[in-house]
Amino acid sequence: MEANAELNDLILELYYDDILDDDDVVLLLDGQRHRRNLHLEQPYWRYPAFDLERMEDHECKVEFRFTKREIYQLVETFELPEQIRCYNGTVLNSVEALCVCLKRFAYPCRYVDLIPRFTRPVPHLSMIANMVTDRIFNRFQHLLENLDQPWLSPQRLKLFADAIHNRGAALENCWRFVDGTVRPICRPSRNQRVVYNGHKRVHALKFQSVVAPNGLIANLYEPVEGRHDSAILAMSGLLPQLEQHSFGPDGEALCIYGDPAYPHRVHLQRPYERRAPLSAEQQAFNLSMSQVRVSVEWVFGDIINYFKFTDFKKNLKIGLSSVGKMYSVCALLQNVLTCLHG
Repeated sequence: MEANAELNDLILELYYDDILDDDDVVLLLDGQRHRRNLHLEQPYWRYPAFDLERMEDHECKVEFRFTKREIYQLVETFELPEQIRCYNGTVLNSVEALCVCLKRFAYPCRYVDLIPRFTRPVPHLSMIANMVTDRIFNRFQHLLENLDQPWLSPQRLKLFADAIHNRGAALENCWRFVDGTVRPICRPSRNQRVVYNGHKRVHALKFQSVVAPNGLIANLYEPVEGRHDSAILAMSGLLPQLEQHSFGPDGEALCIYGDPAYPHRVHLQRPYERRAPLSAEQQAFNLSMSQVRVSVEWVFGDIINYFKFTDFKKNLKIGLSSVGKMYSVCALLQNVLTCLHG
């Protein structure tokens, strides 16, 4: 047992020194576990091979969050190759690879729970899920970072602002909302204080998200450890992007709206502070904006409801997996669901 513990410590040290990557660590640690528990290994070869065509749509929606037709569309949209080859030589078609990744995110399951569906050993399933996650993240993460997008044209921004105002918002030029969300993670074995959130009293990573009134996430800033919302705003570079792109077709400056933690700028508005008694007009302003700003919280809830793996902190281990990357990919998938179903 002592030898196994020393070997595990050595593997983690090589990972922290950037000598091993995520896939290497998972493969080595899984190998260690299997050598200690060979009698518990699942006989994956006894199950029938995976075939998406044998599944009904209701099964696909439960297990993968998408129907069969939508899964095939996702393969094309994410520009996955016809076959995916893992670095250990495992080859499989892209439909099966994407389904492995989707089922992993859909519910907080272990890789061993995926064996009856995909008839592959745990190390292979881990590599497949990580490879698909990396491909989607590397190819499409820019959609959550850059405001220079066709669907964010000045005409569309003005349409968003009108929609928000028509829902009762006091501001006539606010086209979206910004907020931070804290995602709890498993307590790390090292540097625990760095990721501890004193406000929520959990170890967590924090994301900054900007949501448009059509339900799409327009901007998602990478995970940050233990920072205030205003600090994350400065790190994200969101304000310079707003100063460049947040205008209506007639040149009118448009803004986003956040909670009192954010600074007040031309392109960033916030509620009146309660340092002194507020007038009736100020109270009415705060109330009208808070009633529409709650929509950003709905999107946070949708991500963890549709992709519950992101809400199971015991499996979110920053020393063993790319927690921030997985949450970003789930945010992209949530945007896809919004596009498909509204």
